[in-house]
Amino acid sequence: MTARIGVVTFPGSLDDRDAQRAVRLAGAEPVALWHGDADLQGVDAVVLPGGFSYGDYLRAGAIARFAPAMTSVVEQAGNGLPVLGICNGFQVLCESGLLPGALTRNQSLHFLNRDQTMRITSSSTAWTSDFAADQDVVIPIKNGEGCYVASEAVLDVLERTGRVVARYTGSNPNGSSRDIAGIANEAGNVVGFMPHPEHAVEDLTGPGTDGLAFFTSVLKSLVTA
Repeated sequence: MTARIGVVTFPGSLDDRDAQRAVRLAGAEPVALWHGDADLQGVDAVVLPGGFSYGDYLRAGAIARFAPAMTSVVEQAGNGLPVLGICNGFQVLCESGLLPGALTRNQSLHFLNRDQTMRITSSSTAWTSDFAADQDVVIPIKNGEGCYVASEAVLDVLERTGRVVARYTGSNPNGSSRDIAGIANEAGNVVGFMPHPEHAVEDLTGPGTDGLAFFTSVLKSLVTA
């Protein structure tokens, strides 16, 4: 049976269609989910896409956390549902308490849009198992509030428990603490990732296909679950 991966659309989402396309290229069936509907339609995994949910009013992700769809995502993530938050989706995961820390303004105070080198530092999550340990990849970033921050105590826990999923290499584009580009929850089913893997799934439209492994990884995790 083909896995069904839901992609939540919030008001202001920009990359929901791109995420659906990446899901399809990975071999799964994308399912469009609406922020105002608590029914996740029995999907096997969920992607929270990039964009500017609710116009980033108050702060990025602050209003989206109260969406009916997120109430269900939080509940089901606690039961093991794989959830990937990309860029704005990462911000929503932090605001909703599924991941620790927060995303703040880039230290440069400029919006960044470029291809970025990074290293996948954990291949033990539901969304990164198809990567080799310490694999270097190139994936686009496009954010204005991509600076990951957390207390030193939280950062130490993330490091010690192997929950730092990816780090920027070459340069730190937004000033994120300890060069962090992505993190996971303790169970490894929830991952927040500031770069955009859905924009690196084929040679024609992106800088290679390094991002596709995020979506093929979750399919393998569903088979072994």
